[in-house]
Amino acid sequence: MAIQPGGELILIVVAIIILFGASKIPELARSLGKATGEFKKGRHEVEAEIKDIERSIKEGKPPEDRSSKIRKMAKDLGIPAEGKTDEQLLDEIQRKMPTIR
Repeated sequence: MAIQPGGELILIVVAIIILFGASKIPELARSLGKATGEFKKGRHEVEAEIKDIERSIKEGKPPEDRSSKIRKMAKDLGIPAEGKTDEQLLDEIQRKMPTIR
């Protein structure tokens, strides 16, 4: 027995209604929307910080200030910083950044 196109979505919606009840769906949608918004906000903050660091490199600002920012961002993202250069850490930070837009 094959499921019609779009049938998977209908099955998922029915399962959600059964599990949570129809009254909880708007609350779940709100929570998901807020979580997505916070996630995007955090991603934008990290991207802005990376651009700020890149700008400070171009302007020749002291590396101590730059390095501490890079290491803090790496720590916040769970990237081990020991034995790595700032450039290596920046590359890892950019690779770890999510691509959700």
